[in-house]
Amino acid sequence: MSIFDKIERIQYKGPDNRDPLAFSFYNPEETIMGTTMREYLRFAVAFWHTFKGDGLDMFGQPTARRSWDSVKDPMTLAKLKVDAAFEFCEKLSIDYFCFHDRDIAPEGNTLRQTNNNLDEIVRHISDHLKTSNVGILWGTANLFAHPRFMHGAATSCDADVYAYAAAQVKKAIEVTKELGGKNYVFWGGREGYETLLNTNMSLEIENLARFFHMAVDYAKEIGFEGQFLIEPKPMEPTKHQYDFDVANALSFLRKYGLEEHFKFNVEANHATLAGHDFQHELRFARINGLLGSVDANQGDLLLGWDTDQFPTDVYSTTLGMYEIIKNGGLNPGGLNFDAKVRRGSYEEKDLFSSHIAGMDTFALGLKAAAKLLQEGTLEDLLKERYRSFDSGIGKEIEEGRASFKSLEEYIIDKESPLPEPSRQEYLERLVNWSIVSAGR
Repeated sequence: MSIFDKIERIQYKGPDNRDPLAFSFYNPEETIMGTTMREYLRFAVAFWHTFKGDGLDMFGQPTARRSWDSVKDPMTLAKLKVDAAFEFCEKLSIDYFCFHDRDIAPEGNTLRQTNNNLDEIVRHISDHLKTSNVGILWGTANLFAHPRFMHGAATSCDADVYAYAAAQVKKAIEVTKELGGKNYVFWGGREGYETLLNTNMSLEIENLARFFHMAVDYAKEIGFEGQFLIEPKPMEPTKHQYDFDVANALSFLRKYGLEEHFKFNVEANHATLAGHDFQHELRFARINGLLGSVDANQGDLLLGWDTDQFPTDVYSTTLGMYEIIKNGGLNPGGLNFDAKVRRGSYEEKDLFSSHIAGMDTFALGLKAAAKLLQEGTLEDLLKERYRSFDSGIGKEIEEGRASFKSLEEYIIDKESPLPEPSRQEYLERLVNWSIVSAGR
């Protein structure tokens, strides 16, 4: 039975297309720098936004109209949404979806009952996996929605809550492994604090590190070979979140001996909240060898919260894909649309057109980034800007052979140096050129 029976499989129609239910730039098998778009972009659907989101916000009632709205039995509804996820992905030529454990199955009165519900839905997903090309990009545990997690999960002030969170993550890792998930994500939405007046920060951070070590140990025990990913976010819902940004979280990983076990799932909107742009977070993760996956969305720069909008800013996706290409792609990670349709986009058709918009925006960004790299001016100017470190005193500095005394001796009688010009405006113009050229 088709759930989205009024929607045909989405086709590529080329740059002149104006059909909201067709691709203008995403052509899955088109080759970019020797790799298909499908493999470079590795798109995924976020189960929570797409199949659980209903348009509810703190000021108003749900607005979304879905074909499953009349279904009341929780387990029947859960299975129907799984059916919808596979059909949705197949019609969009999206190869993966991502989920929290509580997205796909309802909670019971006890953890045992909840796990039984989860097992039943996992069997239903497994049946789909036998006949579908759609797979699981990553799984995770929802450790933020239930009242038990009001003070955090792995950073809770309550040891029983900590134990519950550990048991829940244990099960979520098992489920992700069973379903062939490529990665497992840790997003600590409430791993932080509201006020330091009642917070033992050192204990909370150390307990968080212990929690991650237990996860690593258990993954090894059961043979889960997927990549562990941390998704940084500076705040919301807490005032301060411990994994504030990539740099902060990397420092944490290094301090507690976890660096070899984790990479980063970088979200564009979280970068905005941290006072960075998308490219900054990608670059910092990449140059440290820890760029693992991406939550593809964007925020509203005039608002101070996580709006999770579908990405439509081609300038941002171009610079983002520039980093991803230089990273050698994202495999086994991908681009997960952690994005929700706006409250006024309430029809099922809007679910499709919003994903198409995001896919086209990243596809165009990929093509533009490839043009920048192939044309080479950006890389050439970058090399030229730092050429003083290729020889002489610069090479001594780079190789660690210089000292304060040797540098003083070198510079003391020279005229005041004038560094290379930045040429920022020209470089930004080159990015514009690449976008216009790629869109033709």
